Amino acid sequence: MFRHLAAIAISLAATSAAGEFSLQTPVDCTLGDTCHIQHYMDRAPGPEVLDFHCGALSYDGHQGTDFALATIADMQKGVAVLAAADGTVRATRDGMADRIFANSDITAIDGRDCGNGVVIDHSDGWQTQYCHMRRGSITVQQGQIVAAGQQLGAIGLSGRTQFPHLHLTLRRDGTVVDPFEPNGVEGCDGADAPALWQDQFPPFAGGIIDVGLAEAVPDYSDIKAGKAGQMLSTASPAMVVFGLAYGGQQGDMIEMSLTGPEGRIIRQSVTLDKPQAQFFRATGRKRSGSTWPRGLYHGTIRLLRGGAELNSRSVQQTVR
Repeated sequence: MFRHLAAIAISLAATSAAGEFSLQTPVDCTLGDTCHIQHYMDRAPGPEVLDFHCGALSYDGHQGTDFALATIADMQKGVAVLAAADGTVRATRDGMADRIFANSDITAIDGRDCGNGVVIDHSDGWQTQYCHMRRGSITVQQGQIVAAGQQLGAIGLSGRTQFPHLHLTLRRDGTVVDPFEPNGVEGCDGADAPALWQDQFPPFAGGIIDVGLAEAVPDYSDIKAGKAGQMLSTASPAMVVFGLAYGGQQGDMIEMSLTGPEGRIIRQSVTLDKPQAQFFRATGRKRSGSTWPRGLYHGTIRLLRGGAELNSRSVQQTVR
């Protein structure tokens, strides 16, 4: 029930129902602000990766849409997973631990890659599947009738995943359907197949999802956990700005800058040499005098592609 299918198939039968069946946003967060789409469905038939607008925000064989949170700390605050449409709960699973997947977990989760989740049957052969939900959060049971927007549980880190998110798979009559391009029409503008979403989503092609200041380059695990940021002081051994990003492509540039009350402390740009689903970069400078000057410190991380800015985030802190 919960195993991801091995091959991509897109239902042409969605054509007649595109105006009848629709989906609400399945997460209680603000897309482009407190959450983002980490991966779309992979539409390429071979080993290449192609999302619905001919970008590469996916991975080979991915069969759903990933609605992601920036950090584990955001997950722990509790972000609701919502039913995308009216229906009847077909199956649920709970009890799997929330943790970052490692290769050593393969045997333990065999056949349960989806983690904790819910499957809902809708009218006319439609079905939605919700994966990687938080342990102990499932609020519905098999056979229960649910309404669109009703809470099913919370975003988690269970199953085969390395970041907190909801993976949503849509099927019709057992065949996987891309809700952004339900007809499976080739092309990049989606004009021939209106998306099934009731809401209009901001475009996602990669970006900065968290930024912070610290006294040293933090561990990646601390950044993903949301606990890498530190309070700086005049006695800090160094000043560092770091950023967590997603959807990086080869050739993308990460521009990092840090300024203080006396002007620029450091500015650095680095270029990605390979695609990276999630990654971080950091830069900073050691203290050269006895103390840092008191005042406002400001850090900015920008992601640029082809010379154009995709996204940026900033952070500031007053050192007293």
